[in-house]
Amino acid sequence: MAEIEAARVIVTSPGRNFVTLEVRTKDGVTGLGDATLNGRELSVASYLGDHVIPCLIGRDAHRIEDIWQYLYKGAYWRRGPVTMTAIAAVDMALWDIKGKVAGLPVYQLLGGASREGCMVYGHANGADIEATIEAALDYREQGYKAIRLQSGVPGLASTYGVSKDRYFYEPADADLPSENLWSTEKYLRSVPPLFEAGREALGWDVHLLHDVHHRLTPIEAGRLGRDLEPYRPFWLEDATPAENQEAFRLIRRHTTTPLAVGEIFNSVHDCRQLIQEQLIDYVRATVVHAGGITHLRRIAALADLYQVRTGCHGATDLSPVSMAAALHFGLSVPNFGIQEYMRHTPETDAVFPHAYRFQDGMMHPGDTPGLGVGIDETLAAKHPYKRAYLPVNRLQDGTLFNW
Repeated sequence: MAEIEAARVIVTSPGRNFVTLEVRTKDGVTGLGDATLNGRELSVASYLGDHVIPCLIGRDAHRIEDIWQYLYKGAYWRRGPVTMTAIAAVDMALWDIKGKVAGLPVYQLLGGASREGCMVYGHANGADIEATIEAALDYREQGYKAIRLQSGVPGLASTYGVSKDRYFYEPADADLPSENLWSTEKYLRSVPPLFEAGREALGWDVHLLHDVHHRLTPIEAGRLGRDLEPYRPFWLEDATPAENQEAFRLIRRHTTTPLAVGEIFNSVHDCRQLIQEQLIDYVRATVVHAGGITHLRRIAALADLYQVRTGCHGATDLSPVSMAAALHFGLSVPNFGIQEYMRHTPETDAVFPHAYRFQDGMMHPGDTPGLGVGIDETLAAKHPYKRAYLPVNRLQDGTLFNW
């Protein structure tokens, strides 16, 4: 038995806010879990401190499945981003502890490696097509085999995915939500030329991806997917809001472009119909918002039955703890597809020293026992929490829209 003696929440903001859970056993073994919910970080910190941590003390840290069920079923109020992010933090910390006690990296406890590494994609963006292609060529030079293309839209002052910095993008950028303006018509005209330029510059040996960010109706998404077919995109991400899973049937009728969705999913129930009816090709649920490694494995197992692959969210609202967990998961599951990788700032990497590494377009979690990530609390204390909201989006006539 590895009895849990204590647990605590650490909040730090080395360039952006992160919430980390540390669980400690009576034997002095500690495990870390990520509890970051972008724009709502303190809600999860409170949920953990006020409601979860008291229930952990005295429990056996090795009973990961039992604790997961206890926190999920025992709360009565199931699912939701706050609850599932808190459960995910506990789950990651417990897998970290188990790996350290066993002297093995977590992927070995999940059945071992199913591949040599996890193919990742980087984010190429620019104010216009030329700047985006320049950034994409830079990523190719670094060895990336897959690149997401996002470009500014002519006639719009700002565009999702386009940052001031070529490598670092943090959308939670204001003490109160900033407001962006959106035009679907302008956007739909801009994407096919971007992909045409991408193929001309990068050739056919680099995978090209694109994120719509939930901004199209199903028929608009079908039209865009069809327009992009000549350029063979790896996927079209979050083409339409997925609360209505049946909406993807309409998209499927109009395009063979592969579809990916799910970074805001909290559980297998959010994607069950999408998977079982093969309405998507990649499920993007992430380890931190979908209940941790334990629940993400359930989603992957269901997806594997229907030839749906994983493509987990990996933006900077995941701390290095989550990135490591995603890589251990991705290295082990048979139906891994790709892993998003937005590099963290040097300040974040210093606070969270880690064993994972990038080489030749792939990442590996490393062979350090557990998840392979630590936290420098002296450095963390130098970066206090700073309230930061994600933007909101409006159509040009003022109607509130999907950001």
